[in-house]
Amino acid sequence: MPVVELTMEQEFKLRQIKDGLNAASKEDIITVFLALQHQCFVLGNNIKQLITEWPNHPPTTPEERWSRGPLYETKD
Repeated sequence: MPVVELTMEQEFKLRQIKDGLNAASKEDIITVFLALQHQCFVLGNNIKQLITEWPNHPPTTPEERWSRGPLYETKD
């Protein structure tokens, strides 16, 4: 399961950002928002690529099972 809770340090940093937004100019906020959105798109693309290229089938030959470790052992 994904971890959705923030650490105490992350909560503190988020509070600092929230407090700093009141003093920031509109242009600065727009710049940060666009940079964060860009990073979200890049991260999403990378995760999609990892999921697409991740092997989703167990090895079929005994040699492949042996090289991958006890996870693929059978009870023959």
